[in-house]
Formats: sequence, C-alpha cells, structure tokens
Amino acid sequence: MNESTLRRALLVIAILGLAAGIGAWRTGLGPLEADTIWTVATLPLVVALAISILRDFWIGRFGVDAIALVSMSAALLLGQPLAAVVVAIMYAGGTVLEDFARGRAERNLKALTDRSPRVAHRTSTLGTETISVEDVAVGDQLLVRAGELLPVDGILLDASASLDESAVSGEPLPERRSAGDVLRSGTVNAGETFSMRASALAEQSTYAAIVRMVAAAQTAKSPFIRMADRFALFLLPATLLVSGTAWYVSGDPIRALAVLVVATPCPLILAAPVAFIGGVSRAARAGVLMKGSAALEALAQVRTAIFDKTGTLTIGGAELIEIEAAPDRDANLLLQLLASLEQASHHVLADSIIRAARSRQLMLSHPCNVREYRGAGLNGEVENIQIAAGSKTLVLADKPLPSWAKDGEERYRDESVLRVFVALDKRLAGVFTFGDALRVDAGEALGELRQVGIGRFVMLTGDDGRAAERISRLLDLDVTVANATPAAKVAAVEAEKALAPTMMVGDGINDAPALAAATVGVAMGAHGATASSEAADVIVLADRLQPVADAVRIAQRTRAIALQSIVAGLTLSGMAMAAAAMGQITPVAGALLQEGIDVAVILNALRALGDGRLGRA
Repeated sequence: MNESTLRRALLVIAILGLAAGIGAWRTGLGPLEADTIWTVATLPLVVALAISILRDFWIGRFGVDAIALVSMSAALLLGQPLAAVVVAIMYAGGTVLEDFARGRAERNLKALTDRSPRVAHRTSTLGTETISVEDVAVGDQLLVRAGELLPVDGILLDASASLDESAVSGEPLPERRSAGDVLRSGTVNAGETFSMRASALAEQSTYAAIVRMVAAAQTAKSPFIRMADRFALFLLPATLLVSGTAWYVSGDPIRALAVLVVATPCPLILAAPVAFIGGVSRAARAGVLMKGSAALEALAQVRTAIFDKTGTLTIGGAELIEIEAAPDRDANLLLQLLASLEQASHHVLADSIIRAARSRQLMLSHPCNVREYRGAGLNGEVENIQIAAGSKTLVLADKPLPSWAKDGEERYRDESVLRVFVALDKRLAGVFTFGDALRVDAGEALGELRQVGIGRFVMLTGDDGRAAERISRLLDLDVTVANATPAAKVAAVEAEKALAPTMMVGDGINDAPALAAATVGVAMGAHGATASSEAADVIVLADRLQPVADAVRIAQRTRAIALQSIVAGLTLSGMAMAAAAMGQITPVAGALLQEGIDVAVILNALRALGDGRLGRA
C-alpha cells in the first residue's frame, strides 16, 4: 500500500469511527462506548504518524506533523476522545487534500512524461521495421506517420512537414518545416507521412531532456521552501510553550489541548511546495522548462536582464530586412524573380532569399542559362527576363547609382549588412538588404520585462560595435558590450550579478559559461542548443522572446502566492492559538477551524496554476 492510499484509508477509518461513536451515543449505549469507538478510530492514525515521524527523524528531517501527534495523544490522555478523532479527521483530511493539490499541480508535468516516445519506424532496403526508441542509432532513416510522435531529434528529409509542437514549445498552431530543418522529439506529425534522419540517440534528444528536468522540478526544493521547513523546528517548541502557559495560567488542561489542536498541522509546509510546483507546471504549459522550484524562485527576484545578441535578440543569420524597388517596379515581383534565380546558387544568401519568397507565398520559376561569379553574384534568365543579382560592382559596373537608391546606400553605409543589387534587362530594378534582423517580439518582450520590475538591460555580443549599436538603439538598452569573447561575457555577467540578481539569456554554445555564471541562466533552446540548455536553469522551447517575459511574470506571481499563503496561514493560526489560550475555542471547534485554515491556504496556493494577469496560454 503506497502512502497516498494509506492516508485515504486512515481518513476513512477516522470518519467511520466518528460516525459510529455518534450513532452509539444517540442510540443510548452510553458515553463510555462512544468514547471507546472514537479512541479506537484515532489510534491507527496515531501509530502511523508516530512511525512516520520516527522514520523522518532517523534521516534528519523534522516537521510540524509532531504537533498533530502531540495534540491527538494529549486529547486521548485527557479523556477527550471526541476531540482526538476530530483532530485525526482534520489531519488526515489535510494530508489527502495536500495529495490532491500536489497531484493537480503536477498534472501538466506528468502529462509531459506520460507521452514520451516509445517506438520508431526504421526504413532500409529491406523495408520498414518497428523498433524500440532506445534502439534508434544516429543516422537511421525513420518514417513518421500522421499523428505519431517524433521518436528522436533528427533532420527532415522530405520537402516539407507540418508539426504540432504545442507539448514541447507551447506554440498552439502547427509549424511548417522544410527539408534540412532540425526536428525535435516529442512533437507530433500534424500532416502527411514523412522521412527523417536521426541526429541524436533517444536519451540525448529533446524530449528526454524535458523528462529529466521534470523529475528535477518535482524533487528539488527552493530556498523559500527550505526556509519553511526550518521554521517547523521552531514551531513545535513555540506551540508547546503557549500551550503550557495557557494551562499554567488557567489551571485547565483543556485549554492547553485547544492550543495544540489549532496549531495542527500548520499550513506552512503545505503551501509553498504546492505553489511552486504549480508555478513550474504553469511555465511548462507556456513552453518554458524550469529546473526545479529553486530556478523559479531565483527568476522571481531578478532585477537585471542580460541578452546575447545573435539568435537571442535577433533571428540570427542573414534575413531579409528591406526591399528597395525602383519607382516602376513591384517588390514582390522582384523577390519572385530573384528567388527563382537563386535556386541555382550555392551562396549562403540563397536559402534566405528563397525562404523569404515562400513566406510570401510566391510561385518560383525555373531559371535558365545561369552563370555564377564566386563571391560576386550571378546572372541568368527567368521567365524570358534577363536578371543579374549580386554586388554593386557586378550589377552596375561603372554606371552611377540611380537617385532612388541613394538614400538606402547612405542609410546602410556603416551597418553590418549584405546588399544585393538586382538588375532586370541590364537596368537596376531593386536593392535587397540582408542582415541579422531583430526578433519581431523583442521590443514587446523587453517592454513587459520592464513592467514587471527588470530595471537594467545589457547586451553582450561577439559582433562588432556598429552592428551591436544598431540593435541597442532599437531596444533602448542600458549597456552594450561588443566584440566580447566567452570569457569577457562571463566577466560582464559576474560584474552585473554583484550589483543585483541577474538573468542571462542566450542560445549558443559560447553562451554556456555566461549562463552558468548568472543568477539565473535562460537558454533559447528551440533549435537544440544542447550545451547552453545544460548550463541553463530555465529553457525556452519556443523560438520567441515573449516566453522569457512570461516566465518572469509566472515566477513572480508564484512566489507572491506562496508568501501570501504562508503569511495568511501563520496569522490565522496565531490568532486561533491566542483565542484558544483564552478559553474562547474548544478543542473540537479548534480542529474544525484549523482545517478551514488549511483548506483556504492550499486553495490559494493552487492559484499558481492559473494565468493571473498573464493573458497567454
């Protein structure tokens, strides 16, 4: 019999004993028979609790459960079996309620582990075989059918795929992936059957890392919870002192018993764990994994935010920033023609150009007579139009720049960008500017972080000063550190941490030391940056910055709820103890009152599962 079942059984015994005793008393069997029934119904809980306390004490743990044992034992010794059985019901009911609350808080975390991939379909020249996910080797070609979980991390082999990533990243809508894209285990094939190549073993894949972090979140204790545990050591002698004083002053041992009863079992130890597990669970629903409640509590106290630039504040890589079209040209048509031509190119920009065209749902044509000039550009024919694309020198030769293009040339003169000049039939038709574009939600995310109390924003980057300064101006950052090596990033983080609790947000392998050095390291893990994820305390699974702000808000709200529950519980218990010491509360009434306090505190702690002011799922 597990502990949860035992607690429910003890609650049922106590309730049946109370009812049987009341029935015996009302049918005229006499108070002695009723007292005997109530005593017998209380003893199993007393014995079980005594064994539990001795076992905990043996491993160096001590809690307020001792007060419950003292109060029930005292009630039996003082001839108050009715009070004893009511305390037994209230205590057993509190533990069952705690089990329910903890189970409710852990439900979302358990849902993650319950849906772990278990099988894979491996394809070879001999056909397709179904194997255990543990038998998948790196390089295996796997078939993922419609509606199935991706068994391991891998690379998409087919032209496209539609994936439901909601359980991993919190993204509500299916995401389209193209050939060569990285796929993560635990996501669901929301489209047609596709093939992928395994890039990691099962235990090294994304979903296995999630399961490990869930296990850590359920067992690790935050400093806040450990403080509550330590307070329990003080509470028992304090309760005995108040109880003894009430007995000494009044000469009535029943008053002492009433004080013991209202101090049982104290909401201190129940509220904080339930609230923090609820917060971790709420964050998991938002696509943010926290490595235990200690990470959540630390995040709640952050006052400085440090960001890596490339891949964190910006998208990373060369993305289309702007299209400058000649007055008589359409920007989408230019992009369609350029992307059609770039299908024949091996240049690093080709994928970005083609991806930009497909994002606008432009139909590409087959290029003809393409000639590529390494490092300079290419020319060819698309839809019977002669097109040249590349550097200004290749496209314009000695021709002057048209007046419509001069503003852009001046605007990007000192920027770290790539400019692609496009000519149609030997006449300049447009200029495409590529660079490390700012994330769409970066400004909004930093604005929300300011609203929740983050007062200082720092950017660390290995890029040159001009590129860093452009991003800093757009986001109104306080400090920018450019040309930073990994060692310089660590030094900057240490300096900021000495001034205030600090959060470091990064995505690359070179960010791992800085993430580990910060008060809280937050890894942008959407693209499987394993080293940074291992070094971080918090992992954002969506490829957005907004979840970082959501995580801070969730952490702050969770810590506030835990604190509210503890303060309210202690205040109400203290008032009840004072009233009992003055003879205003009987032991039976005290037991009922204390149970009401426990229920209120736990229900308040469960609010951490909800959104509060957070409007996102």
